[in-house]
Amino acid sequence: MSFDEDDTEESIDVKVQKALDCPCVADLKNGPCGGQFVDAFSCFLRSREEEKGSDCVKPFITLQDCIKANPEAFSKEILEEEENDEEADKSNLKVRAPSWSRESKPKV
Repeated sequence: MSFDEDDTEESIDVKVQKALDCPCVADLKNGPCGGQFVDAFSCFLRSREEEKGSDCVKPFITLQDCIKANPEAFSKEILEEEENDEEADKSNLKVRAPSWSRESKPKV
């Protein structure tokens, strides 16, 4: 799904709604963190920042907090995604968090 800079607000809203209607996100949308998921996902889809989604940190933190508060609603694989990812450890590929998401360390 493409979101061009020439899209009107109305056409973006239609595209966001179509994305949210996808069965692939139904469990997230209808679960205990559904509102937080919709907010974060919609923000990401609407983002026009050069680093897409960098203006959506707060909704994603809210979603993450909800997921942590409701672990019973999420599969163990999602909750332990980074802890037990042996395939990623064996791979030469490294995932690096975007610079805006890393906390600055106080100088001592």
